Amino acid sequence: MSTVAVREPGVRVDIGDWKCVSPKKLKNSGLSFYGTGVALLFTLVGSAGCHGDDLRASSSDPQVLVLEEFPSGKDSWNSIRLDHNPRVEKWVNLYRGVQSDKFADLLIRKERFDEIIQTHLQMRGMPRELVFIPMIESEYLPQAVSPASAVGLWQFMGPTAEHLGLRLDPFVDERRDPVRATEAALDYFAYLHKRFGGSWYLAAAAFNAGPGRLERVLLRHAADKEWDDALFWEIDQYLPRETREYVPKMIAVARLAREVVPRESPQSYITPYRYDNIFVPGGTALRSVADALGVDLESVLALNPHLTQKVTPPNEMHAVRVPVGTGAVAVAGLSGSLPLARADD
Repeated sequence: MSTVAVREPGVRVDIGDWKCVSPKKLKNSGLSFYGTGVALLFTLVGSAGCHGDDLRASSSDPQVLVLEEFPSGKDSWNSIRLDHNPRVEKWVNLYRGVQSDKFADLLIRKERFDEIIQTHLQMRGMPRELVFIPMIESEYLPQAVSPASAVGLWQFMGPTAEHLGLRLDPFVDERRDPVRATEAALDYFAYLHKRFGGSWYLAAAAFNAGPGRLERVLLRHAADKEWDDALFWEIDQYLPRETREYVPKMIAVARLAREVVPRESPQSYITPYRYDNIFVPGGTALRSVADALGVDLESVLALNPHLTQKVTPPNEMHAVRVPVGTGAVAVAGLSGSLPLARADD
């Protein structure tokens, strides 16, 4: 069991409130970020991070959420039913057998983003088994790109991502942002769950195949039936092959994750995705941030996979994520090397 301190989201407030300042509002106030050698630093837990110029205000006392591991034999832990079905057993046997090493490696890789995903799931009261969706979608790789051009941990297509409010432009692709993409994915899952009768099986199928396609199948082959989990097994033959296997795979990995004992290896020591946030002027290269910290560029890039050009967008103040505990160092190092950010710039 691990404990994660997550500051409760708030609202944007006026300049006079020290708890939260919108970078746009600060710029419009005529203040300079670096003109007097003073930079603006926000230190946040990764799973409650800032995004672009939208800073989530924080209360002075963080809300502490307790995240439970997958405890063996604790059936009450589940909030998605884990059916026993021949197609589920096929994947269970596969992950226990010829793909057991790969499955163990994916469980280790999962630790990188576990805090972010599970914290957001618990805050929303959503099933924790959904933490395994990125295993199926991207193998927990934020930079993953499918042959169909789906991108990120949750494998969003461009139009869906934009519809969900994610930023996509030449400088920022929030599908690659583990925090923003997770927020959008869970918004989408909550919507699909409601749209498809409260069934998480159908919601998962719609997440993969698209809600329109699933709804057409349901209306054609199950119009007079209740839309529930059991219905998935009746209509799956009409779904694309990938979607037919998607739900069984989700069930299989959730079941197996409760049985697998993590193995010790050098890869076992995965650093959780945690960071400090600083705001820098537009056009700031991530290499400059790394140099200011005295760290290798890769460590900064790993925290900012959504900054696709390795530079912040021009003409706006923008958040850059840096390793936990280094925010003040980054600000001090950058304050003497970056140009002034004036209100009329």
